[in-house]
Amino acid sequence: MSNLPAAGKPAPAFDLPTDGGGKLSLKSLKGRKVVLYFYPKDDTSGCTREAIDFNGLREDFEKAGAVVVGVSPDSPTSHDKFKKKHALDFPLVADEDKAMLEAYGVWVEKSMYGRKYMGVERTTLLIDADGKVAQVWSKVKVPGHAQDVLTAARALV
Repeated sequence: MSNLPAAGKPAPAFDLPTDGGGKLSLKSLKGRKVVLYFYPKDDTSGCTREAIDFNGLREDFEKAGAVVVGVSPDSPTSHDKFKKKHALDFPLVADEDKAMLEAYGVWVEKSMYGRKYMGVERTTLLIDADGKVAQVWSKVKVPGHAQDVLTAARALV
């Protein structure tokens, strides 16, 4: 049973620290389309690939009226290093207490080599200018994903 927000429903509010000592809230993004992508950990192979893919299409997302925001349970300090290392040019939200991850239903039990643990399920949400969920991608496979999200963002009126 998924706890992901359903399309057409309001996206859960958040107001959390970002890289660079900033803060970001969903309310502050109202009026713009938001690509909210949740990833497990800074500077791991899949997460780095995904971040680089989204960053490479950032200008296209801007032309589509969308802002890209990455979210993980890493600290703002970790985000700072990750952004600098890969020249990322979009905000990374730090959800160290996992409240946002839980509100969005992406903090889930995972299993690796038979060991169960809690972690982030790679998920992306496209949120419309009114703050409603337009589309959800769960259990994301990184190759081609950023392009798929861009196509959806362009189609969202």
